[in-house]
Amino acid sequence: MILITALLAVPLAVIVASVFWPDKSTWSHLADTVLADYVINSALLAIGVGFGTFILGTGTAWLLSVCEFPGRRIFEWALLLPLAMPAYIIAYTYTGLLDVAGPVQSGLRALTGWSVGDYPFPEIRSLGGAIVMLTLVLYPYVYMLTRAAFLEQSASALNVARSLGLNPWQMFRRVALPLARPSIVAGLSLAIMETLADYGTVQYFGIPTLTTGIFRTWFGLNDTIAAAQLSALLLTFIFTVIIIERLSRRQARYHHHGNWQARPSFQLRRGTAALAFLACALPLALGFLVPSAQLLAWSLEVAPTRNLAEFAILVSRSVGLAGLTAILALLLALFLAYGHRLMPGRLTFTINRIAGMGYAVPGTVIAVGVIIPFAAFDNTLDSWMREQFGMSTGLLLSGTVAALVFAYLVRFLAVSLNTVEAGLGRIRPSMDDAARSMGATAGRTLWRVHIPLIRGSLLTAALLVFVDVLKELPATLVLRPFDFNTLAVRAFELASDERLRDAALPALAIVAAGLIPVILVSRSITRARGHEGISSRDPIDE
Repeated sequence: MILITALLAVPLAVIVASVFWPDKSTWSHLADTVLADYVINSALLAIGVGFGTFILGTGTAWLLSVCEFPGRRIFEWALLLPLAMPAYIIAYTYTGLLDVAGPVQSGLRALTGWSVGDYPFPEIRSLGGAIVMLTLVLYPYVYMLTRAAFLEQSASALNVARSLGLNPWQMFRRVALPLARPSIVAGLSLAIMETLADYGTVQYFGIPTLTTGIFRTWFGLNDTIAAAQLSALLLTFIFTVIIIERLSRRQARYHHHGNWQARPSFQLRRGTAALAFLACALPLALGFLVPSAQLLAWSLEVAPTRNLAEFAILVSRSVGLAGLTAILALLLALFLAYGHRLMPGRLTFTINRIAGMGYAVPGTVIAVGVIIPFAAFDNTLDSWMREQFGMSTGLLLSGTVAALVFAYLVRFLAVSLNTVEAGLGRIRPSMDDAARSMGATAGRTLWRVHIPLIRGSLLTAALLVFVDVLKELPATLVLRPFDFNTLAVRAFELASDERLRDAALPALAIVAAGLIPVILVSRSITRARGHEGISSRDPIDE
């Protein structure tokens, strides 16, 4: 367990150690020219997305927790669908829709007779546009955790507030919102970390941030040390968000659900019901339905002219990488989680937490942390082989599928580990004792008892890692072998060349695969709904 964790921690250790490496003047150049822009834009992006996801996530969560209106049952799970839409894909789609030559502005000119420049129109390729794009696909993090917090709050407290004459807005502001603060902060932290990790959207929109700066420093200035130091700065941002979330969680207070008491519910009518419906329908439409429909239309348009053999190769490579990583991550997670079950204690707990730390780190940072030690190993081995045997070994790890899969494992092992740990946690220790009393070894108990009982969790863990790998862009761009494309990379390349219609087919395949974990999460939330109690409803008229 210690060896596995040590290997997985190497990329992060390299990034942290880069702070103490000597500066080759590139860092000074960055500090004098573009570093301030990188930091300010990253901070503004995080603040803007944090505010947007807070409004959309908490607002819809509250409406669906205490209000009755047409479409509520559908919105409960459908509002999670934007999670299946990677931010860089929705950015391409809305650029095609809203650009000067897109259908929206073309239709506006055809309808009014205006020419280009005769009317004001918001620029989609801007910092504000990036904030909107990221908000539309990241608000489900806040919605999911906040709604769970609202449903778990004490029904007694809400009913007391209702008996004192508070309307839904007053109950939300004075009672529910303060009680749900830790969950809201946790959701916001996830959204902000994803925002800081984003590369495809900000690169396509031409916004200089820390993630784009890492790429430019590495490939443009050919300075891996400065790129690693920029990565360390980005890592500081990420860990600051994590610390804030942890401190907020420490302030949480838990209240008995009060299942014996029905939860308050308000029946919305006429105008208020229409407004609630619109408030839930708008983020769903803009974050999933509209871009999915546009991607489908473009895909059908270009499918007859596309080289389907090339598309099949992209699918096979992407599926192969994702499948291999999912299997390896599942095996590692099972080994680490079962090791902690057999030897519970602070040491094994710490080992597992360190092994799962990579999920909070952007793919760009992990790519830098992987390529530096791998390249150093390859160069050292090659020099030694030349001196000793007069032969060159070349690059054994750098630029190979092995390096790419290793980076994926560092990034996504936590997804599998947390799922497997949750599954094992539902099995009573008495079953282990019973197996041991019958002479079964630890390995046989795992194979004959635990795996059959948690096969659903194991499947979920593998699927979640599979889809995350399929969508990963920055790490794949940096570490992929020469002339080795995946669906995500090809969609990014085509979109960067302004071939948005050609990018639609690989993008749609990624979105379709992303629906798998969203459906799993939606089903679990739907099953959890059975614990809700509904009181007699108070009508709220227009």
